Amino acid sequence: MRLRPANLAELQAALAQAHARSEKIVSVDLSAFNRVLEHTPEDMTATVEAGLTLAELQAVLAHRGQWLPVDPPQPERLTMGELLSSNAQGPRRLGYGGIRDYLIGIRVVLADGRAIKAGGKVVKNVAGYDLGKLFVGSGGSLGVIVEATFKLRPRPETEQFVEVSVDSLDHAGALLEQIAASALSPIVLDLHNVPAPNSALETGLTVVLGFAGAREDVEFQLAKARELGAVQTSSLDYDKAFWIREATEAVRRMSVLPSEVTRTLSALGSVCFVARAGHGTIYYRGGPESPKADLPTRLLRRVKEAYDPKNILPDFPL
Repeated sequence: MRLRPANLAELQAALAQAHARSEKIVSVDLSAFNRVLEHTPEDMTATVEAGLTLAELQAVLAHRGQWLPVDPPQPERLTMGELLSSNAQGPRRLGYGGIRDYLIGIRVVLADGRAIKAGGKVVKNVAGYDLGKLFVGSGGSLGVIVEATFKLRPRPETEQFVEVSVDSLDHAGALLEQIAASALSPIVLDLHNVPAPNSALETGLTVVLGFAGAREDVEFQLAKARELGAVQTSSLDYDKAFWIREATEAVRRMSVLPSEVTRTLSALGSVCFVARAGHGTIYYRGGPESPKADLPTRLLRRVKEAYDPKNILPDFPL
């Protein structure tokens, strides 16, 4: 069954009917749920419907000098519900954290049609269990997220990127160790080999650093980065190119310790990759399958059975 409800009541009724018939839900289109319900700039919070895209939300928040500091790929296509369900992340996660860090309230319609709320609309809300974060990364397996409230941040005064070209993974590893031992506090620390946009040539290895905040602080950080050889101005175009690059190979993901990034890349062989060197997440095309994560599958199945005993929603993304 594919659902495309026009409102909350219609969604609840459709799920209740599917639950009663034990009918599997293939997809839920929440394009009708596309509003910013509330933006309180003074409290730096916003409540939105799940069908709104991240880009649309950021455009609204920008009018008051604020933003939701997450930057997953293709925000113009990614809805807030998809962002939460997939726990999608981008290069700035190192400096700002992920979507879990900004979620303070959520409304979800369960498999049997009941609507539940968790959290609230204020940042200092400590009442009850923090159930909202249970749904982040659940792949829609526990319920349909229809509404969420986030805490926001002011847009930084300035943001600058610099890069260093390196001739080997050993060189890259040594540079990353220097950065880790330095006084630098980058919001982005990536290692990649993505070709420049509109270029058929393969690129070399590049370490990218990003800094954001008050202008004086960013200038200080840039001066320290120059001491390590990061003198070339850069941007995040490589990340956009990686995610929109036409290729037959699917993007694979692997998580390792930051200290293991270059060794892992060496073992992957000749692949196109973007590595979040600051926290160890590697995205790549081609090469070997990524190893299965060591997850508590029995516990996850128990949670799934508690929220969706008839298994009408998608399976948990193991």
